[in-house]
Amino acid sequence: MSAEIFLPGTSFADAVDAVRRGEKSSEEAADEILRMLTDRELLWLLDGDKPMVKSVVDGARTRTNFLAVTAGRIDRIGIPGLRFTDGPRGVGIAPSTSFPVSIARAATWDVDIERRVAAAIATEARAHGANFWGGLCINVAPFPGWGRAQESYGEDPLLIGEMGSAAIEGAKPWVITSVKHFALNSMEEARFQVDVSAPEDILHERYLPHFRRAVEAGVDSVMSSYNSVNGVWAGENPHLLTEILRDQWGFTGFVHTDWVWGLRHPVESVAAGQDVEMPFRQQRAHALPAALRSGELDRADVVRAGARVLRTQIEFAARAQPTPPRSVVAGAEHRALAREVAQRGTVLLRNQNADGTTLLPLVEQDLHRVAVLGRLADRPNLGDTGSSNVRPPNTVSVVQGLRERLGSHRVVTDARGADAAVVVVGLTPKDEGEALIAIDADTMALFGGVMRRQWVAKLASRLFKFSQRWWTFGGDRSDLRLHSEDVALIRAVAAANPRTVVIVIGGGTVIADPWDRDVAAVLMAWYPGMEGGRSLADILFGDVEPGGRMPVTTPVRQSQLPQVDWRARAVTYDRWWGQRKLDHDGVTAGYPLGFGLGYTTFTIADLTLGPVDGEHFDATVKVSNTGDRDGRHVVQVYAVREVDGRPVRHLVGFTSVAVSAGESVPVTVDCSTRPLQRWTHAGVVLDGGEVTVEAGGYCGDPNAARSPLLF
Repeated sequence: MSAEIFLPGTSFADAVDAVRRGEKSSEEAADEILRMLTDRELLWLLDGDKPMVKSVVDGARTRTNFLAVTAGRIDRIGIPGLRFTDGPRGVGIAPSTSFPVSIARAATWDVDIERRVAAAIATEARAHGANFWGGLCINVAPFPGWGRAQESYGEDPLLIGEMGSAAIEGAKPWVITSVKHFALNSMEEARFQVDVSAPEDILHERYLPHFRRAVEAGVDSVMSSYNSVNGVWAGENPHLLTEILRDQWGFTGFVHTDWVWGLRHPVESVAAGQDVEMPFRQQRAHALPAALRSGELDRADVVRAGARVLRTQIEFAARAQPTPPRSVVAGAEHRALAREVAQRGTVLLRNQNADGTTLLPLVEQDLHRVAVLGRLADRPNLGDTGSSNVRPPNTVSVVQGLRERLGSHRVVTDARGADAAVVVVGLTPKDEGEALIAIDADTMALFGGVMRRQWVAKLASRLFKFSQRWWTFGGDRSDLRLHSEDVALIRAVAAANPRTVVIVIGGGTVIADPWDRDVAAVLMAWYPGMEGGRSLADILFGDVEPGGRMPVTTPVRQSQLPQVDWRARAVTYDRWWGQRKLDHDGVTAGYPLGFGLGYTTFTIADLTLGPVDGEHFDATVKVSNTGDRDGRHVVQVYAVREVDGRPVRHLVGFTSVAVSAGESVPVTVDCSTRPLQRWTHAGVVLDGGEVTVEAGGYCGDPNAARSPLLF
């Protein structure tokens, strides 16, 4: 069953065929199968298939996500079960294509390219034997140092929701899709202990819209988060999992926990709306059989959860494309896509020589020697090495990419006398990423009933020992600046060579002030994937332009954005972070949301607005390429309202458009009024009155086209 959707000639296969032919609904087919199951089999649907202790130790030894992890497989009926793999930037099963991280893809501001990436990842997942992809992280990053910001799509709920929805659409023909982490999961080091409080209006207006958008896009499942929300653990929170997700939004798929530590009360979680404990047979396997026999666990709740899981599997099997061959994995097509995405997501933040001219693109025939320096210049650096880790067959570093382009003899390490210098600096998984700090006696004691108590400390010690071999403990960042040695190198190279380009690697906000004014060009490359070195060479020499626009705001000083104790046990989330906080406080960003330069120039003019139709309106502009080369621009539409006497901008729509040199094209952007809505206990409200709509190249663009809009 490892490579197929299901085994033919089984009850499950018959159910899928009936749904395909339109003879039964997926709900009817699932109900028929449920009636065939024993109570023991029914409970098998609600957790992973393998025993916890052996699986965790083996997983630590052989590396996380090395194989698809199964849950709810029942061979007697032919139920294939959930075969899970992770991977926001590629499939966790090795080898796989390592794409640029999600925040780099968000920097494209292009839903079509994200749809293509998700389809590629999903086809590789299927080729590896998985049918369930858990790689869609859509949490906002209210705190810019969040260690897993690289896995999501930036700071703005609308941008996150649209990119995440595109990924769902791209992946659904190939896998069962899941979004994570529901909800308020934006602190890595405290995620297992912290209680996050948020008033209901802020919860709905700022932290949940992108999850609602994912439900509307047809996501199959939702992963709950580790933290508690307003005093109740998210994995067993009926307000989140039942009242909001299902009753208010109409979600019909299933909910599953985050791995291993996602439950605190296995019996109560079933009634709360938690369907599957992932990834092993652990707390539920120990507690549910007796609770079901005694009546403590209502069988109707078990059947309801099982029905959601089965219905989703049937619907997937009925729509799924045939299993692709293994040759698609890290094949030429996917490597080319990874290279394209890295090109499109790299953001040019600065491009100005001392005399006011531009440095980039470099002219290859004018260069005899290019100096390449920095501790990350020749290092494979793909991002977090925790659950999102991807192991490609090879990775092209910046040095390798430039040597391929120029030849080894023209790539040197001495900036003095070189025709240009490239400095590669930034972050690694030791600085940021998933933090496996749950391996302690307190957390492991959750499983005192699953295993003999004398095993708890022993297992924790063994896990820590094994995990140190392959898992870095980056966690969250308390300092948004580069390492001091990186800044010293930048300044030394810039002093030796005025034609210096700085390439910054990382997964989130990096403050560039004041060193960015010391150099001629700055590129934010994020973690650019396995083809990153080649894509950056393409950009440096002008084969393509850097197409990225910032999905996060870079302040001048760290104190201008929200600060948090990353190890706190209790925090309160508010509505002000990123660009909106700077707007609210009257502070100018170092690099605002949506900012990015290119190798040509654009104007946006003649803004006209269509009528508000439900929750949408159209904004049409003329986009003109005023430069001498073809290029791509991102039209960003913001609605401006005054809050406390200052203009605050809400992103309401965006689109990416290619325009030839000297040409003008009309562009229509589908805009949403949801970012302007207020949540009340009676429902959402769009206050009447007038807002100013701006269509520009970034948030607060002084050259934006403007028009009033009356609600």
